Amino acid sequence: MSYAISRRGVRTATAVGAVSLGLLALSACEKPSPMATATVNSTSVSTEAACYNDGDTIAQSEAKSCLSKEAEKSVTAGPGDKVRIGVEPDVAEGGWLLFIDGQPVLPEPIKKTYYTFPGEAFFQSQTPTGQAQKKDSAQVSIVQADGSQFKGIWHLKLKNGS
Repeated sequence: MSYAISRRGVRTATAVGAVSLGLLALSACEKPSPMATATVNSTSVSTEAACYNDGDTIAQSEAKSCLSKEAEKSVTAGPGDKVRIGVEPDVAEGGWLLFIDGQPVLPEPIKKTYYTFPGEAFFQSQTPTGQAQKKDSAQVSIVQADGSQFKGIWHLKLKNGS
């Protein structure tokens, strides 16, 4: 008894196999972390999270370590420039904080997808004697927060273009 395999049967089996392999490949991929973006004039730079736990709380020890990581991407801002910091809607929904060189900027979380800051705000600091001092760059950290719990941390570097 001989069995003849029809072309239609081969095509169906091939299609089912291709779909199965595609689903297997997709299930092996990790969901990418949300992005954070800094825009100055027409120049934008985006970065993935330095620490992100798929929207869940990051352990306090990991968050502390992550806050000290250096930014890998940078953008230059000059005097009078506006710096727009943006996050994805999922991050904005719960609120996010902005840190400059490890210090929080605003007392309350931001619940918008972007916020505009004057460029010069990133490059001023005070010496221990209270005198204003200009900086060449600033480490900007965007922190997705739920109360005192951190859920994601992104870093960007702003360079002083003055």
